[in-house]
Amino acid sequence: MSPRHERPVVLITGAGKRVGAVIARTLHAAGYDLALHYRHSAADTELLASSLERQRAGSTHTVQGELADIGALSVMVQRILDRFGRLDALVNNASAFYPTPVGTATPAQWNELFASNAQAPFFLSQAATPALREAHGAIVNLVDIYAERPLANHPLYCMAKAALAAMTRSLALDLGPDVRVNGVAPGAVMWPSDGKPYDDQQAMLARTPLQRAGSPEDVAGAVLWLLRDAPFVTGQIIRVDGGRTLSV
Repeated sequence: MSPRHERPVVLITGAGKRVGAVIARTLHAAGYDLALHYRHSAADTELLASSLERQRAGSTHTVQGELADIGALSVMVQRILDRFGRLDALVNNASAFYPTPVGTATPAQWNELFASNAQAPFFLSQAATPALREAHGAIVNLVDIYAERPLANHPLYCMAKAALAAMTRSLALDLGPDVRVNGVAPGAVMWPSDGKPYDDQQAMLARTPLQRAGSPEDVAGAVLWLLRDAPFVTGQIIRVDGGRTLSV
């Protein structure tokens, strides 16, 4: 293992695009150095890393990995320790999301949605636990408000995110006092590029107390707060949804 790195190090899964990339930029600006995981988004992740390296040399490390391959997760953690000599936090952001209406759902879809949204976060957290205990670090899981209030025609995704919510609370109990474990449950912060399944976007926002969509920056700010500014918070899932879960 390399000599211990000077700055705290965070592993972010699915870091190359969308919300993951915004989380990466936010944590980097706050002084964290980053292990940026990607599955297929090599070009996006390398571009992000290059941008961050221009701001602070030696501050990033990219790691490619198939999160469904449980055996590869401990290898990923070891590669990060070899590079930085430490791991202070894990952000389980990577996620698969698509509809699986009852009557059409398949075992392959079950395996894919549970692998990315529940299985990988658990086994990656388990692999990272020794380093996180040593650092008195933290885990933040990207859950979803649909874990609590399911989205029609997405039973497998909602079930997997509900498992992630239960995992968040369970690990907070089991890893304390050394490691804090929390979650962030976003609402509407980034629409799918094809406009689905949110064809009723305006109606949805009308039922939201803040009457607008949020942004990836809102999610990233909550992640930063949980990692840096909430030393007495664990086992909590923060809704970043504009109050949408208060509506009927």
